[in-house]
Amino acid sequence: MKDDFKLFSLFVLLVYLVPVPAADNLQTLILRAKNKVLPALVHVEPVKEIYTTGKKVRVQVTGSGVIFSPQGYVLTNNHVAEKAKQVQCTLANREEVPADVIGLDALTDLAVLQLDLSKISLKSLPYARFGNSDSLNVGDIVLALGSPLGLSRSLSMGVISSIDRYFEDTDQMLSPFNLWIQTDAAINPGNSGGPLVNLKGEVIGINARAILYGENLGFAIPINTAKLVIDRILENKVVERSWIGVEWQEIKEYKKYKNQPKLDGVLVSYIEKGSPAEKAGLLPGDLIKRIDSNPVSAVYKEELPKVRKLIAEIPVGTAVGFSFWRGDSSKEILITTAQRGKFEGSEFVCEHWGLSVKEITPRIAKNLNLPDENGVLISGVLNGSLADEAEVRRGQVLKQIDQDSILNLDDFKKICEQKSSLPGKGIMLQLYQRNSIRYALLKEK
Repeated sequence: MKDDFKLFSLFVLLVYLVPVPAADNLQTLILRAKNKVLPALVHVEPVKEIYTTGKKVRVQVTGSGVIFSPQGYVLTNNHVAEKAKQVQCTLANREEVPADVIGLDALTDLAVLQLDLSKISLKSLPYARFGNSDSLNVGDIVLALGSPLGLSRSLSMGVISSIDRYFEDTDQMLSPFNLWIQTDAAINPGNSGGPLVNLKGEVIGINARAILYGENLGFAIPINTAKLVIDRILENKVVERSWIGVEWQEIKEYKKYKNQPKLDGVLVSYIEKGSPAEKAGLLPGDLIKRIDSNPVSAVYKEELPKVRKLIAEIPVGTAVGFSFWRGDSSKEILITTAQRGKFEGSEFVCEHWGLSVKEITPRIAKNLNLPDENGVLISGVLNGSLADEAEVRRGQVLKQIDQDSILNLDDFKKICEQKSSLPGKGIMLQLYQRNSIRYALLKEK
């Protein structure tokens, strides 16, 4: 009995002596983290020019951002700031300040703005500090700050659901060089560009997307990805990357096909025409083992971004060695990298004709399965216009006007100016869509 009593007494003593995490401790951490970052939160209102109706229209959108330096630099999403002709930012103290777009990077969906410091009354500008997104763990508590649905200075809380979420590239979600941070902290339209914050009050991600109709499925860009983009934008105002014209595929099924469980490498699945890889002799089906001195392998899709990033970070114009297997033979070649082409093309409105056109970039040519980048893409047609009457439609590619070939946007601009007054017989447009040619006659009513 005495021994039992001693054990019971010891248990009671331990209950009182061993600290148990209290709810108020978590509350304190949340408030401290919020107070570190909220003063640097920015409500972003860009005024953009869009062309989908066949004329240039200005629209205002809302997003979020975070100040990250005393010089007034603001980090936000590319899809918030792109095409912005002017940007108005509202600081945490409700002060409205204009900002300039310093640089954009569509491939990581990041942008850097700079506040007009001459318009700010604050003696010192609050700014947030960046953490290390490589140190995140599933289950970490995070805070999402921003302006969901235009409701500025909002905060939601959740946990990190995944640190390596992979998505195939789409118009709505691009991540060729990084994996996404997934969180169940509520992210809604307007949160885009706002910070995802850990309990130390460090920015560890930039909120970017949410799954429509999904239950607490939000995604953020890792801050370590953003750090590299920021450095390049502040240095050159652009992010230059190398390109060789290859699409990669994981080897999970290929290993089974080869019956080689220990096989490593990454497959070449597609090579763009005229690309450095095609000129060097690389072929679809080649199994790349090394890029220069770096072994490469992607058994799963989640490993593909690091392969793309490795090539993208090589200085443009560098001759790079590729070691690979073709069938049962080991081969080596040199590929000289080129600069990655424009992601988003410029647009132009021909007001008299009632249509707008867009420059054809490599990405547009690939998405539309075009044989080349010649011509201009019809991006908008004005209702009741000459183009509308001629049944010109969005998504068609304009290749020729009368006898004049249209190779690029500059060609179109010149002819539009020359033929602003149409001849009596009108002008004939040659349009390409879905591997077929159609002619449209533009004629005054």
